[in-house]
This record gives sequence, structure tokens and C-alpha cells, in this order.
Amino acid sequence: MGNFFGKFFKRRTRSSRQKSEANVIPFRLNLIFIIVGLLFVVLIWKLADLQIIQGKYFQSVVNNSNNATKYGNVERGMIYDSTGKLISGNQAQRAITYTRLPNVNPSDMYDDATKLGSYIKVPTKKLTDRQIADYYLANPTNSKNVAKTIKNYENMSVDNQQTAKLKKVMNGGVISFNDKIKNNAAIYNSMSGAYKLSTTFVKYNDVSNEEMSLVGEHASEMPGVAVGTNWARNYPDGENIKMLTGGVSSNEAGLPENEVNKLLAQGYSQNESVGTSNLESKYEPILKGSKSQTNVKMNSDGQIISQVKKYAGKRGDNLQLTVNSKFQKDLEDLVKSNQAGGNATGTYAVAMNPKTGAVIGMAGVDRDPKTGKVTENDLGTMATSITMGSVVKGATVAGALMDKVITPESSVLTDMPIKNGGGTKSSWFNKNGEANMAVNAAGALEVSSNSYMMQLAMKEANFHYVEGGQLNMNPAVFNTLRSYFNQFGLGIKTGIDIPGESKGIQGPGGFANIGKALDESYGNYDGYTTMQLAQYMSTIANGGYRLQPYLVQNIRETNEKNGKLGRIKNSTKPRVLNKVPISTEQLDVIKQGFYQVVHGSNKYKTGGALQDISPEVSAKTGTAQTFYNGQETVTLSLVSYAPSDDPQVVIALAMPNLPADASVNNTTLAKQIYQAYWKDVQNAPGK
Repeated sequence: MGNFFGKFFKRRTRSSRQKSEANVIPFRLNLIFIIVGLLFVVLIWKLADLQIIQGKYFQSVVNNSNNATKYGNVERGMIYDSTGKLISGNQAQRAITYTRLPNVNPSDMYDDATKLGSYIKVPTKKLTDRQIADYYLANPTNSKNVAKTIKNYENMSVDNQQTAKLKKVMNGGVISFNDKIKNNAAIYNSMSGAYKLSTTFVKYNDVSNEEMSLVGEHASEMPGVAVGTNWARNYPDGENIKMLTGGVSSNEAGLPENEVNKLLAQGYSQNESVGTSNLESKYEPILKGSKSQTNVKMNSDGQIISQVKKYAGKRGDNLQLTVNSKFQKDLEDLVKSNQAGGNATGTYAVAMNPKTGAVIGMAGVDRDPKTGKVTENDLGTMATSITMGSVVKGATVAGALMDKVITPESSVLTDMPIKNGGGTKSSWFNKNGEANMAVNAAGALEVSSNSYMMQLAMKEANFHYVEGGQLNMNPAVFNTLRSYFNQFGLGIKTGIDIPGESKGIQGPGGFANIGKALDESYGNYDGYTTMQLAQYMSTIANGGYRLQPYLVQNIRETNEKNGKLGRIKNSTKPRVLNKVPISTEQLDVIKQGFYQVVHGSNKYKTGGALQDISPEVSAKTGTAQTFYNGQETVTLSLVSYAPSDDPQVVIALAMPNLPADASVNNTTLAKQIYQAYWKDVQNAPGK
């Protein structure tokens, strides 16, 4: 019985297990079906996401891969004078351009440059041997042939291989650097300087009719090459104004060498026009405008299939200067006609509005005493430092007043020769003490007393003068005098908005040169520019405000209807660099002295030649004893303003290293400049 039940349960257990195993198979299939179904759902969702939700994004990616933007040049902004007269404009010129297409390699450019070289001639003066070698090696056949001549070429790195090939070509013997090769290489260099889809000028000066015709006829054979237009500077009122406005690069010169990398990084091409000096350079971002933009669509081979201009570009904005071009011309003629001979080294003059700092005119000439050649150099007014002489005495008196060693009510000292340590220094009219006289501060300016200024310097150094004693002054007096001079603009940059300004020349100080401190007090030691003299006199004329001189008064758009000056976008406002801490009463002492220089009653007044000018002028003349080539010379200078009661213009001038018997002088030139100013700028005498 037991055996029976054992067999029965054993059969039941095997049967149940087989049945259970049979049920597991459908379950696994169902699970697989469910997983597959879920995967299909995920796939369908993902496809929907790609096509519907993110479709626009991926379409833009596709568009970006098939579209690009091409940039084109625009007309440069122009420059006008203070009256709105055009002085630096643009003239359309024929040009040969090159637009670098996508997928263009050096070999392609080699072929195009070689073809184009048979149709046009370009400047090659600045072409280097390296650029010629780059052109030659851009041809794959040439590159392979040169490589065969180089020992151990295969064992070199890629960079070393290229360097070795370049050296091989540049060292000669591989090709002849003839005119044809140079011409082609210069064209290739222009092409290779273009970025993808940017346009560069291959030639934009003196493109002949034949060149235009040949290029137009064969342009389809040279992808990217086209006939175009360039804008070149012209000067309707004469090219002399370029000394102020500066230059613009030419096809021959290309980008300035000292800035080429910076300009290329900013998107310029190798031969693009750019301001190279003065205002053209300083205001380049304003004058250059913004390039046109054209949407370019390409096929898979990188070939252009359509172009749509999306931005026409904007020509550069215009500069309107403070300079009156008619007066500027007259000023240039006057400094040139008043240039002396002998050892004279130049003549310089500046006219400035003392209430704003606006430069109305600045003109100068340099002279080579060895050859007698006179060269126009208007920027010499701000770059040439000169020992000016007595014109600085107003600043010396101002310093003494502010230092309270004299006061407006108590300033009388005796003009007498100053004798220290065996040496004697004196005023021009009192060499031996025969004309000793008591003068106050204004009177000292009137007669240009050197003695008075030296006594002020000694007082500021707390030095008690004893006739014949040693000059044991504290050398700190150099710093004292110069600090006051600096406040008026002497010996410090004026801040004018044109590059290349000098801050002047400062002689050595210290106790070993203590005697020079006396020379410093009356203007016979340090050197200053004529522009600094104008700023100094303006500071006195306007009540003690040192204003920054400037040449650009407005940035203006172009009137689209007539092409002339449009609305003002920005105007230069007078900028105060510092306020001299001098009271009205103290400043009036100096103004009175400058008035007496011209209109005073002392027989030794130095500016009497100006007293017949209308309206009345206040001035300070200057004479410095100088030397050139071992010979004694004299430097004449002058600072002035008019009208005396309401200054509208400051005139400053300098005439260095004149011979003692020169037929020209500072007061004659000043009178001529005032006559030109009232005629050209104010249009009526006494206005």
C-alpha cells in the first residue's frame, strides 16, 4: 500500500512540474512582446520629437551648414571744416576684387593668381621673399619638386618640411624672382589675406581700361575674381590738410605694418583701406562704417548658387573739425613767409578758442639750417619742444601769488642785476644796474623783468639773497616752479585728440644745476611746445580752467538726399583738465600785466608793436638766448589773446634759433595772424 501511494505521488509531482514549465513559455513571450511594444512607442515618440518638436532647430542647423554671410566694403566717412566745407572726401575708383569662396585651397588660389597675373599688374615693392616662396609652393607640383631636393626630407616633421622648402626657395636657385613671378606672388598674397567669403582688393589704384576689360572677360575662369569699386581719398581744398587729417592706406602700402595683426583680427583684409595716421587713424572706428552683408547659399560642393543682400552696409560717419580751412591756409602761408634763414630751425603758430579749447588753426614749418630746405609740418606745433623764453613769466608770477610770497596788494621788488657765486644775470634792459627800478608784478610782466622772476624763485625757495653770495638754494625749487607751470599746461601733455604729442623737455635739476633754477623762472631752461603755450594762455584768458585742446567738434551722419552733412550724432564738449587754484584778484594781476605789455606806459614795454590792433590785444612776448651748431641764436615767442576784455581767440607762436639780425619777428607775425583771423573766422574786424 505504501509503495502504491509513493508511486502515485511521484507521478503527480512530475506531471505538475511539466505543466508549470509549459506555462512559463507564454509568459516569457508576452514579456518580450511588451518590451518590444514599449520600444516601438519610445521610437515613435522620439521620431515625433525630432520632426515636430525639434524640427525647427535641426532645420536651422542644416541651413547654417548650407548658408554663409559675405561681407562687402562701404564708403569711408568724410571730413569737413568748422564751416561745413568738405576738406577730405571720397572719389570712386575702379577696382579688381577677390572673394574667397568656401573649400578654396592654396592650389586653387595659385591657379587664379597666375591667370589674373596675365591680365593686371600690381605693386610689388613691399613683396617679401617669403611671400614669393609661399606663392611658388602653393602649386603641388612645385612643392613636390622642391621636396625632392631636400636631404632627409621624409624623416622631418610636417612643420620642418615646410620650413625647409621655404628656405630652399628663398635662398635662390629654385626659381628666378622675375617681374612676372613677383606680380603673381603679390596677387596671391592679396588673395590669401582674405577670410572665407570676405572680399579683398587685389588692385584699386590706377586700374586701366584694358585691365578692367580683360578681367571682366575672363572672370568666369577665376572663381571669386570680379570688377568692383573702391573709394579713395581726395582733397577738394588742397592736400596740405592731410598734415592734420592724416593718411589712408593705399593698394601699394597695404595695412600698416605695426598694426597688421590687430587689423586682420578685426576683420580687415590685407589690402583694405584704413587710416594710417593722425585723425584718420584715431577715428578709424567712426570713419570706416559697417560692411554690407549678403546671405550666400551654397551646394554640397561649396559652390554659390544664390545670393541675397540682407544688409546694404552703412557708410562711415563724418568728422567736422574745429579748424577753419580758409584761416588754416592763411596761417600756413604766414608761418612759411616769416621763416628766417641762418640757423633758424622753423616757425610754428596755433590759434585756439580759450573758452572751449577748440583749435581754430595750427601751422608750422621745419627748416634744415644745413640745406636751407623748408618743410611744412603743422604737427610741429605739438611735437617740437622749444626753449620759449619770457612768455612763461605769467606762470611764474601766478605761482608766487598762490605761494603767497607776493600778494596783489604787495608785490613791489627792485629790478637789479642778480649776482651769485661770481656770475651775473639781469633783465634785458638793465645789464649793469643803470636802469634799476621798482616794479610790481604787473609792471614786471610789462617790461619782461628777468630779475623780478629770479627774486620770486628765491623767495619760493626761502632763500635770502645776498649780492655776491653763494646760491645755496634748496633744489626743491625746481619742482615748485614746474608744478605751477604744469597747472597751466607747460611741461605736460595738453591732451589734444591727435597722436604724437610731446610733453616738452625738462632739464636736469639737483644742486649741481641750482643756477638753472633762476633760468627756469624766466623761461630760459625747459622746453615747451607751441600748443602748450596756447593752452597756457587760454587758461589765463578763461579764468584759470586748463581745457583740453581738440580738433574734432562733431561726429555727423550723411544726408541721404543730397550726400552732404547730416544730423549731429555726437559733439565734443569742453573738458576741464584742472582748475588752477588761483583767486580772481590774483589772476587779474597777470591779466593787467599782459595788457600793459601792449598798452602800458613804461618805455621798456615789449609788445607796443601790437597796440594798434583792433580789437585790443593782451600779450606776453618771449626772447630766449639759445645756441645752434655752436653759434649764438635767439628764439622769439609770443602768447596773446583778443579782445582783452572778452577773449575769443588765443594766438601763440614760436620762432626758434633766429639769427640776431633776422628780418622777421614775433610781433609782426602776430599782427598778420590776427588780421587773417578777423577776416577769415569772425568775418569782420572787431566783431
